[in-house]
Amino acid sequence: MQGILEGIRVLDFGRWIAGPYCAHLLASFGADVVRIERPRGEDDRFLMPVTEHGEGAQFLQCNGGKRCLALHMTSPEGREAIRKMIAQADVVVANYSPSALKYFGLDYETLREIKPDIILASASAYGTRGPMAERIGFDGVGQAVSGAVWLTGEEGKPHRAATAPIDFATSLSLAYGTLAAIIRKMRTGEGTNVEASLVGTSLNLTNQILMEEATGFRHRTPIGNRSPMSGPSDIFKARDGWFIMQVIGQKVFQRWCKIVEREDLLDDPRFATDDKRGANGEELSAIMQKWCADKTRDECIDILGNASIGCGPVLSPAEVTGGALDLRETFMRDVAFPGSAPFPLVPPPAQLSAGSVAFDRPPLLGEHSAEVLSDYGFSEAEIAAMCEAGTVKLGDAEIPAPRAEAG
Repeated sequence: MQGILEGIRVLDFGRWIAGPYCAHLLASFGADVVRIERPRGEDDRFLMPVTEHGEGAQFLQCNGGKRCLALHMTSPEGREAIRKMIAQADVVVANYSPSALKYFGLDYETLREIKPDIILASASAYGTRGPMAERIGFDGVGQAVSGAVWLTGEEGKPHRAATAPIDFATSLSLAYGTLAAIIRKMRTGEGTNVEASLVGTSLNLTNQILMEEATGFRHRTPIGNRSPMSGPSDIFKARDGWFIMQVIGQKVFQRWCKIVEREDLLDDPRFATDDKRGANGEELSAIMQKWCADKTRDECIDILGNASIGCGPVLSPAEVTGGALDLRETFMRDVAFPGSAPFPLVPPPAQLSAGSVAFDRPPLLGEHSAEVLSDYGFSEAEIAAMCEAGTVKLGDAEIPAPRAEAG
């Protein structure tokens, strides 16, 4: 079964997460995605190394299903090769500042001169307008400037999330915008400039809280793991471990009161609504903590889960990969990669009932250089000349074996 994006050509100049993961999502739906990076490799290839070649976990997660062209993209020969490839591509993915896009010749105006119907999918830190447009930033910056970090943790000690939610959410936004642009191109024949930013994404995630603040209705402060919008909603310590429980809605609150044998709380005006329960959640959390202190984590989760109350264990990474809740079996695939033992990769979050979803390993550096250039119309002589000049690096599998001496 063919992928839904079969026949769509994507050139991926993305780095780190926001751009690469967007391109990975397009590859998973069948697009031919070529990752273009320097002959020595990009820094994002080697962050959090887990293979004998030095590839990192972040790279492995964000680059599955792609081919890799190792190209010196700022040399005259490299720039000309890129222009020739852009002329045959459908989508360009990049995450640079506006001036860096222009420097590399990847800004929308330059791309349109080469290919009028091109789609540019670009991600930046602060967007392309405003006084901060040229500033770079990573996930933590997006979390921090949106108000999320200030509200996370305890009073006087803000915390950022340990994962990269802003980067990945930006990738998802950029991917769905790119899919809309592809549909538009199919209908009208026109290209599109698709933009997403880390700060724009993070402000979307805190928008509800910003509405409260701007209207003067509420000024929130950090309250640890409790939810300010309902209760009891917190992380609790059982006899042998931690778990999270979230009571949201009147019916769920009624069921919880019955479980902890505190149905008198139903008549307490302090707990009459979700909002009031969130404001007075400290007392509710204390009641819950007393209830679970002498029980095991599994006992608590079974009782609460059977009553249709949202809950789950606080798992360590070792527990997740070790098979807890069958998460590895249900949500992950063990993938083989050269120079590494098989490791778990999580497929893209959206699964389709029609059209295949590819799940291939990421590429080695320059693994498909000659193959990609040939597909984009370069002759063997041109490829050999670029390799000789150091403009292109071939992957190990593509380097011709030395000829045996005549004997």
